Amino acid sequence: MAASTLSVQRALQRAMVPSLVVILGATGTGKSKLAIELGKRLQGEIISADSMQVYQGLDIITNKVTAEERAQCRHHMISFVDPLVSGYTVVDFRNKALALIDDMHSRSKLPIVVGGTNYYIESLLWRVLLDTGQENEEPGDGGDEAPHRKMELEKVGGAELHKRLAKVDPKMAAMLHPNDKRKIARSLQIHEETGIPHSRWLEEQREQEGGDELGGPLRYPDPCIFWLHADMEALDKRLDDRVDEMLSSGLIEELRDFHIRYNQQKVKEDSQDYQHGIFQSIGFKEFHDYLTAPESSTQQERDTLRDKGIEALKIATRRYARKQNKWVRNRFLKRPGDNVPSVFGLDVTDVSRWEETVLNPALQILDSLRKGEEPAIAPIRVQGAELRNKRSYHTCDLCDKVIIGDLEWTAHLKSKKHHYHVRKKRKSDPAGDQSLSSSALPVSSSVSEDRGAAVVPGCSEAS
Repeated sequence: MAASTLSVQRALQRAMVPSLVVILGATGTGKSKLAIELGKRLQGEIISADSMQVYQGLDIITNKVTAEERAQCRHHMISFVDPLVSGYTVVDFRNKALALIDDMHSRSKLPIVVGGTNYYIESLLWRVLLDTGQENEEPGDGGDEAPHRKMELEKVGGAELHKRLAKVDPKMAAMLHPNDKRKIARSLQIHEETGIPHSRWLEEQREQEGGDELGGPLRYPDPCIFWLHADMEALDKRLDDRVDEMLSSGLIEELRDFHIRYNQQKVKEDSQDYQHGIFQSIGFKEFHDYLTAPESSTQQERDTLRDKGIEALKIATRRYARKQNKWVRNRFLKRPGDNVPSVFGLDVTDVSRWEETVLNPALQILDSLRKGEEPAIAPIRVQGAELRNKRSYHTCDLCDKVIIGDLEWTAHLKSKKHHYHVRKKRKSDPAGDQSLSSSALPVSSSVSEDRGAAVVPGCSEAS
């Protein structure tokens, strides 16, 4: 990119405050509703940051905005990837979305990024030194091979992959659980393609001005981030009701049609894959048994499988909501370093007061930011400096577990399962009773550098 073009883009970004709006939140919190209302009022356009909504098809199960909603405010990054494509990556998303944001800035439109795939959002907010290669790499330039190579690696057993990584990048291997095949495969792929260990790339990223353990400096100045959150009991009820609404809207028919067109032959060949592409959507694999039931199945058997799929879908959706909230807390609210934009919390528990508790506060915050004033509503206090979690590698021989992360390690030592194995060991080995007396809790020796847990009998760690 020419220097003159880059300077023009930066000037446009500075002229618009905030440079972009990001709406975070668990599924079912009403992110799209807020995005549309803000877009209508503030001359904005919406970029969907949802890894499943980029694919054509499964509009109900992926909860895409309706045609009527899209007519109210211009939307981007929805339903443009063929469902049979399994190699669409966060790099592909980022490159396309960044071009859209630059275009919106040039037209004085406010970019509003909304979606539940938080690592897509991170790729827009923070510059990353590595996506395997150059920041502006085009997906077509060798990009088709990279996802397939990663998928090939993932087919290898986790223990074997971890051994391979330990040979070429022991630092990274010490930070990854042997069962986390995706991340291990990614690190191996980075080493294969660049000849440089993944851990070294991350070290260079941290050394950048404005960089930290999770990413590089902020890409855009003064972004505004809203986090929609709700009481989990109320959200669980809302999510269950939404599944029921999906069923009334034709969810089963949508899944059946999609299965016949795209997945039935794969099942016959025993090559179905629910780990990549749109087939990993929550809901599709939950109904696998129902969709693949033999034609000889009775109606009662089919109904039982259908009900089983519905319950599995509700459980998976509730679990996913918790995972999304955990990601926001860990990657935004507890993010280390100073390059963390303000995050404003909006409580969406009571939908009857939505304008009062969500829309109006959001508009007031944005109005204050545009005027260069301090919003009356304070952002959530970032906790990163206090709650750093060193990614140390721990093993607990008593429980036969590998645990990554000092905070997770501390939690394990206090867990019921660990205490159970401590008591069991005492009974089977009375002579070791004294040495195990304090093993349920950390002791003062061998403490990790950053608020780490200690090594205790029956357990070990490697930093």
